Amino acid sequence: MAIYDDLSALFINCSLKPSREPSNTEALMKVSQGVMSANGVSVETIRAADLEIAPGVQPDMREHGFDRDDWPDVQAKVMAADILVIGTPIWLGDKSSICTRVVERLYGYSGKLNDKGQSVYYGRAGGCVITGNEDGAKHCAMNLLYSLQHLGYVVPPQADAGWVGEAGPGPSYADEGSGGPQNDFTQRNTTFAAWNLMHMARMLKDAGGLPAYGNLPEAWEAGARFDHPNPEYR
Repeated sequence: MAIYDDLSALFINCSLKPSREPSNTEALMKVSQGVMSANGVSVETIRAADLEIAPGVQPDMREHGFDRDDWPDVQAKVMAADILVIGTPIWLGDKSSICTRVVERLYGYSGKLNDKGQSVYYGRAGGCVITGNEDGAKHCAMNLLYSLQHLGYVVPPQADAGWVGEAGPGPSYADEGSGGPQNDFTQRNTTFAAWNLMHMARMLKDAGGLPAYGNLPEAWEAGARFDHPNPEYR
């Protein structure tokens, strides 16, 4: 069994509710967090609705006309974590508006490079948790997992987990009688996702991230073509 106690995971809960209100998304995220904590992973949760995250795709929107922007502090936590898990409820079949803003702000750092010259997000594992009482869990997961890998995160197999109750008004995941905490399919997938994220983060950390060949933007700009087959680029 691998050791995971040198890994850290950041969970960003994109519920529309601030921390003074219970969050169904947080309730399901705690299943994944419990698995990770039991194996020594340092876990931290951020409730995005508690913060003032300015809109935009720049690292610090205070430099672009906003009086306040709490995102730079969040970004520092993102960069310190080996694992990033984004949680969102489903609204109108899609992720929450807060979740969209979080992804946009993550994108604001996508042009930065690590010490190898790769995207700054390389060498990290990413996944997601979805809750709702309408259809759309897989749609939200596809959107989030695509976004994370596009930024540079490694998405392991089965890195998403979700719970969708009966369509229409009804109990949400953490409500009494919802059946969510007892749903074997949801509990299994959430557990598998947690382990796969830990496994992937372990492998990435032990390997020192991804090899720095064939994926260096500055090298490409300097003329390297990494075996590109088109003669026009040689």
